[in-house]
Amino acid sequence: MKVDVLLPQWGMGMSEGTVTQWMKKVGDKVTEDEPIAEIEAEKATQELEAPATGTLTEILVQEGEEAKVRTRLAIIETDD
Repeated sequence: MKVDVLLPQWGMGMSEGTVTQWMKKVGDKVTEDEPIAEIEAEKATQELEAPATGTLTEILVQEGEEAKVRTRLAIIETDD
């Protein structure tokens, strides 16, 4: 099953964020709630956690790129 990794809205005024670093790369195993990326939004850096356990199969927004809230940043393929 494919699970979308979406950019969450951490603050009321947040409308977009920038991926500053991917901590995982395509093909890496990830565990639910494990930090997989750093996102800079509203002058603060937050850790983006994996929404599911599985394999990171696609990164759709690269480091240094901005994305709107609820944008699909990556895809995790679960074993289900």
